[in-house]
Amino acid sequence: MRTEHAPTIQRADYRPLPWTVETVDLHFCLDAEATLVTNRMVCVRQSSAGDGPIQLWGEALERVALTVDGGAPAGLREHGALLEIDAEGERVVIEVQTRINPRANTTLSGLYLSAGGFFTQCEAEGFRRITYFPDRPDVMARYTVTLEAERARCPVLLSNGNLLEQGELPNGRHYAKWEDPFPKPSYLFALVAAKLVALERSVTTMSGREVLLQVWVEEGNLDRCEHAMDSLVHSMRWDEETFGLELDLDRFMIVAVTDFNMGAMENKGLNIFNTKFVLAKPDTATDVDYEHVESVVAHEYFHNWTGNRVTCRDWFQLTLKEGLTVFRDQQFSADMLARAAGPDGAASARAVKRIDDVRVLRAAQFPEDAGPMAHPIRPDSYQEINNFYTATVYEKGAEVIRMLHTLLGQEGFRNGMDLYFSYFDGQAVTCDDFVDAMSEANNGFDLDQFMRWYSQAGTPRLKASGSWDAGHGSYTLTLAQHTPPTPGQEQKAPLVIPVALGLIGPDGRDRPLQLEGEAQPGAGTRVLRLTESEQRFRFVGLDAEPVPSLLRGFSAPVILELDEDDGRLAFRMAHDSDPFNRWDAAQRYAERVILARAADPAAGLPTAFRAAFRSLLSDEALDPAFRAQALALPAEPYLLERMSPADPAALRAALIDVMATLGRELAADWLQVLDRMQVAGAYRYHPGDAGRRALANLALRYLAAGGDAVGLARAEAHFAQATNMTQRFGALAALVQSASPARTAALQAFHARYRDDALVLDKWFALQAGAWRWDAAAAPTLDRVRVLLSDPAFSLSNPNKVSALLGSYFRANPGEFHLADGSGHAFWADQVIALDARNPQVAARMARALENWRHFTPALQASIRPQLERVLASAGLSADVAEIVGKALAQ
Repeated sequence: MRTEHAPTIQRADYRPLPWTVETVDLHFCLDAEATLVTNRMVCVRQSSAGDGPIQLWGEALERVALTVDGGAPAGLREHGALLEIDAEGERVVIEVQTRINPRANTTLSGLYLSAGGFFTQCEAEGFRRITYFPDRPDVMARYTVTLEAERARCPVLLSNGNLLEQGELPNGRHYAKWEDPFPKPSYLFALVAAKLVALERSVTTMSGREVLLQVWVEEGNLDRCEHAMDSLVHSMRWDEETFGLELDLDRFMIVAVTDFNMGAMENKGLNIFNTKFVLAKPDTATDVDYEHVESVVAHEYFHNWTGNRVTCRDWFQLTLKEGLTVFRDQQFSADMLARAAGPDGAASARAVKRIDDVRVLRAAQFPEDAGPMAHPIRPDSYQEINNFYTATVYEKGAEVIRMLHTLLGQEGFRNGMDLYFSYFDGQAVTCDDFVDAMSEANNGFDLDQFMRWYSQAGTPRLKASGSWDAGHGSYTLTLAQHTPPTPGQEQKAPLVIPVALGLIGPDGRDRPLQLEGEAQPGAGTRVLRLTESEQRFRFVGLDAEPVPSLLRGFSAPVILELDEDDGRLAFRMAHDSDPFNRWDAAQRYAERVILARAADPAAGLPTAFRAAFRSLLSDEALDPAFRAQALALPAEPYLLERMSPADPAALRAALIDVMATLGRELAADWLQVLDRMQVAGAYRYHPGDAGRRALANLALRYLAAGGDAVGLARAEAHFAQATNMTQRFGALAALVQSASPARTAALQAFHARYRDDALVLDKWFALQAGAWRWDAAAAPTLDRVRVLLSDPAFSLSNPNKVSALLGSYFRANPGEFHLADGSGHAFWADQVIALDARNPQVAARMARALENWRHFTPALQASIRPQLERVLASAGLSADVAEIVGKALAQ
């Protein structure tokens, strides 16, 4: 077994470097196997940081030459990836020349090749794979970049900022020179040199400047980037209107690349995107794809201010830019959906967006908080920074920002943002700086205790109980909080938890809320501040015992522990005025039914649940998008976290039984919904149409699961007659997630239609890898996954393909992954080891599928442990995978 460990980096050890960089002049002579990089940087002593050498990091580089002020360095020491150079005076010029091999760079970090073009990814520490540099986010410099390449191979040459000049060179080569007028850290550097075409649009900013927007794609994809361009324009306008933030460059560029480790990257003025978050047209992209494109384009654009103009001092502060920007893109998406839905549908559209966000949080972040990799949104230590681009930093980080917004109000939050930018524009700062600005802008609002959200890991449990005093017409609500221990944090202090509360009367209407001692009642929803381990709130002036509606809008990222019988859940499903809590009541009821069925296979479906479910299904007053959310069963990973111990096979059997029963017994209702939800006319991406299509596809899923002959025939017809990808893929998914013999032919037809479209084939891979076994005699899904590994369209070198096939199997199909014979776990180890040799970041993502292995049954633990040990013992294992597997075994 592996015994060596990567060094642990501690937040408490942060020190500014003795030398920083003022300007960087880079020259790239691009070649597929021998790119020559000349880096001329002006280094400046930071007297406040104390004495010390210039520190430069470099990885996988061939150093060709290095000079200091034009001569050989007086003192040069090499410690692994770190170069130390002794220097005199206050300012020196270092010129270093390196040679790199982009073709051999399968890590997709640094400079690499994709589809014959050159691309970069430098966050978090990829720039050191391009040249020697003090590669830290607190080193902010101004960059000038010259790119030189073969014109025939790379007619487009792009880098950050504004284009200064371009021209021809001998031997069929050409060059372009770019200048970024704003100081930036090295992780925001980017270059692109490839055969691309652009969709362009000129836009006038709020100050009257005309700027050029460009979306660059491979030739043949130009008809698939109009939506990305529209999303960019909408993002610009929203940031101007909501936060007064304007684009600060003469142009803004988005480039789509096939091989990319992340979703997208906010490099200053030159955002590089995974193609899946740029390319969309009705025949190839679903409604959900359109939503994701809009959200990710907005996220990266918003980083221009929350991440680029003000960046993080060190990587421990990652949530400073990511949590804040996720919150901003969530607000943007909610506003866009509400605007498109119009006044009558705005509230429902916002609720659907909020439900989507919480589904992700519960399915991805809650399990992370309960596992060996649990960490605060601002970690105190790490071994490999790539492993901390997590749901905790992003999604929980966004929830922490949302709580600030709730506590301060919209105006107070905006005032805090304004002050934050006025203080820190052009600087690398900390989470404390952000929260301090929020406090100062709101008359010294006390946020000291709130900072515990930044330092404590784990998902708090909020326990609620109530007592009714009929004689005094009062209701006392007792709230208690407790956060379970997490690795390295046994004891937890009380947090500030905003609890949005409503009290529902017997008639189904909200009652005014009047706390004891208040002169006048308040509105139907108010926010309570829980700051102690336990607090009581007494409401008076009530005419009947109320039903509490807690955490409206999911006002805090906690697990609510509230004893509600089936009748009360059904009542809230029917009457709660808060759409999120109405959905949550349905989810809590479904969770109870499914877990009871998993514990006792003989348990039937309660009559009350059937009735409540049918009531939601037939309620035409509810928005179709909301009904689609409320009638979908809770996510399988979330349900596994609610089991102790987790038994994937039992849970899968329960899910199949519940879905089949609801599909079979409510077949007539589903068919009626299917007919009513058809959308006439040509496809358009619109929340109203998308909601109708979502509910129609859900109806097909339930009908197919129930084995209804008419329903299955309708699914086949919908697949054959579909006019857009949302309909076509929805029908295909219904067939694949059933016992229908038509599913094989449908998969073949889908493949034949889209065999040359890499992004659409990713859907084809994912659907098969995530397939359930509706026929007990059928072969395990693993058999099909093994076959697909050899499919000509699959490649272990492409992160999208790996995520679609292996990620879907390992993370989205626990009932098939955790096979009793252990074959799924052995397959996982084989693939993680193979991936690690190519791309450690992608391998680490796959490795995390088993980080919570101790949560499973003893039999599954006995199967998983040897495979974890096998991975950890493999030769040459990366720090990325070693940290995850090592922590999982050491938990």
